[in-house]
Amino acid sequence: MTSLNIPQGKDVAVVAGGCFWCTEAIFTELKGVEKVEPGYSGGFEANPSYQDVCTGTTGHAESIRIVFDPKLISYHDLLAVFFTTHDPTTLNRQGNDEGTQYRSSIFYHSQEQKETAEKVIQEITAKKLYPNKVVTEVVPFSNFYVAEDYHKNYFARHPDQGYCQVIIAPKVAKFRDHYRELLKK
Repeated sequence: MTSLNIPQGKDVAVVAGGCFWCTEAIFTELKGVEKVEPGYSGGFEANPSYQDVCTGTTGHAESIRIVFDPKLISYHDLLAVFFTTHDPTTLNRQGNDEGTQYRSSIFYHSQEQKETAEKVIQEITAKKLYPNKVVTEVVPFSNFYVAEDYHKNYFARHPDQGYCQVIIAPKVAKFRDHYRELLKK
């Protein structure tokens, strides 16, 4: 498991919302976000590889670890972006990606993060943002293993790759349009 020294005045969030190539591409563009790492979280196997996680037998979800400055972007705002850039109502699936490794999860680091996550879920439920019930799990953080180097900044390095053009690019474009005020300049 990789540890992370959080700089003073910064915070960390770990979320899973389907393919980590997609979630990483979105969160790297937010002002106040200093680092985004793809990886594996929430499972029981130590030091899993991508191939291990793809079997669905390690308990891990494809996740991202976000280091952010809470003076520039709140945990609440990060979760608002999270909930509007994936479908939190589909169990163990995002689009054609299916399996427990693609589940929607928030791995909270404190009671405050847990309460914020529950509040955001209540808010999007009250707004009827989705016709179906939110199935995102809100669970205590237990582990995070950084993904292999070839996964890091995947969308930025491979924008012409088929999956990137068909799945990630439209999602990122929609995100940019909806959250202009939160983007890095």
